[in-house]
Amino acid sequence: MSVTRKLSTNKYSTKQRAQDRARILQILLTNKAVATGILGKFPQPDVHTPEQDIAEIVKLVARLPAADLADVLEALPSEERHALWSLVKDDERGKVLIEASETVWDDLIEGMSDKALLNIIRPLDIDDQIYLAQYLPRDLMGRLLATLPQEERARVRQVLHYEKHSVGAIMDFEVITVRADVTLAVVQRFLRLRGKVPQNTDKVFVTTRDKTLLGELGLTTILLHAPQTLVLNVMDDNPTCFAPEDDDEAAARTFERDDLISAAVIDSSGKLIGRLTIDEIVDVVYEETDNDLRRMGGLSAEEDVFAPVSKAVKARWAWLAINLCTAFVASRVIGLFEHTISQLVALASLMPIVAGIGGNTGNQTITMIVRALALQHIQPGNFSFLVLRELGVALFNGIIWGGVMGCVTWLLYDDLALGGVMTLAMVLNLLVASLMGVLIPMIMMRLGKDPAVGSSVLITAITDTGGFFIFLGLATIFLL
Repeated sequence: MSVTRKLSTNKYSTKQRAQDRARILQILLTNKAVATGILGKFPQPDVHTPEQDIAEIVKLVARLPAADLADVLEALPSEERHALWSLVKDDERGKVLIEASETVWDDLIEGMSDKALLNIIRPLDIDDQIYLAQYLPRDLMGRLLATLPQEERARVRQVLHYEKHSVGAIMDFEVITVRADVTLAVVQRFLRLRGKVPQNTDKVFVTTRDKTLLGELGLTTILLHAPQTLVLNVMDDNPTCFAPEDDDEAAARTFERDDLISAAVIDSSGKLIGRLTIDEIVDVVYEETDNDLRRMGGLSAEEDVFAPVSKAVKARWAWLAINLCTAFVASRVIGLFEHTISQLVALASLMPIVAGIGGNTGNQTITMIVRALALQHIQPGNFSFLVLRELGVALFNGIIWGGVMGCVTWLLYDDLALGGVMTLAMVLNLLVASLMGVLIPMIMMRLGKDPAVGSSVLITAITDTGGFFIFLGLATIFLL
C-alpha cells in the first residue's frame, strides 16, 4: 500500500517576500497616520486609526523573515522605523538586530533598557550574542557574562582578545569533530544521533582527543564512500585553515579564491577553536564595500541615511571643511589670472571642462587603485609599471579628447591658438589626475590610513586647482 504525500505549492518565494517588503514601505510612507496609530500618538482627537492598514502590516511582519524585516527597517525614517520595530516580537528582535546594519542599531534600541536588550539577544547563538554585546552602542558585555555558563564565559573572554576586523571576532564556536580511526558508518550514526548540524556545515573536522586538527571530512565524502572506510583514508589532511588573528578581508579573499563554505580556525598550537562560515564572509564583504563607498566620499561609516539633521551634520562637517579649504585655494588660483580672464572671456566658459574631465579621470584611477590595494594586487615590483600604464592611458585619452575639444573650441571662437591651449591643458591635466590617482591611495596606505577615506574629495580638489592653473597659465603664456 503506497502513501502519497501532498506537497504544498504555496511556497513563500523571494518574489513574494520582495512584494511584502514593498507593501510595508508603501503603507508606512504614504500614510503618516499608520505609524502614529501603531505608536498610539495622535496629536488631533478627530484622527482615526487606519485599522485595516495596521492589521495588514502586523500580518506581514509576522510572516517576513528577520533579514527582510532588517532591510525594511533600514529603509524607513525614524518614526516609521520605531512603529515597525514595535510590531516585531521579542523573540524575533535579536535575529533582526543581527541582520540589520550597525547604522540603525542606535535608533532601534533607543528607549530599551539593558535588561530588555539582553532578553532579546538571549535566544541567539552564543557567537551572535557576543557580537551584539560587543558592538551595540551600550556596554552589555559585563551583564552578558554574568548570565552565561562557565564554559561559554571562557569563550566570550577568548573572543574579547581579538580585534573587531579579525577572524577571531567573527568565528563560530559550534563545530562537529570526529576521530581519524573510526569508520564512515560510525560518523553517519554520530550525525544521526545529533539530530541536526550547524548552519553552513559542509564538512566535519578530524581532530585528536586534545582538539589538534588533523584534517577535514566533507559531507559528500561521508555519503559517497563505503561505510566501512576509515576516516583517515578519505579525509583531506591539508585543509585551508585560519588563525584567529588573521584579517577578515584577507579571509574573504581566500573564501572567494578557494570557493569555501566553511573553514577551520586554529590557534598557534594547531588546536581547533572554531570555524569560519560563508554567511559571516558575505557580511564582511558587504560591510567593507559599503564602508569603502562612504569613505571615498568622506562620509562616516556609521551614518544612517535617515538620521536626524544634527547627527548628519556632525558626521559630515570635517570633510566639508576640508573641501571648503580646497575650493578656496582653487578660487585663489583663478584670482591669479583675473587679468587674463578679463581679456579672454571665453576662458571662463572653458575652465570647467578642463577641471571636470580631470576629476573624472582621477576618480576612475583611484577607484581602480583602491580596489587593487584591497585585493593585494599591487606589490613593490609592479608599482612603476602601474604608474607608467596610467600615464599612458591618460596621454592617449588626453590627445584624443583634448583634440576633439580643441577643434570644437577653434570652431566656436574662431581662434586656433585657443583651441591649441585647450588641447594641451586637457592633456596635462589628465596626466596630473592619473598620477595623483595612483599616488594618493598609495601614500595614504604608506601612512597607515585607509586609502578609500576621502580620496575622491582629495582628487577633485587637486584636479580642479591643477586644471585651472594649467589652463589659465597656458592661456597667459600663449594668448596674451
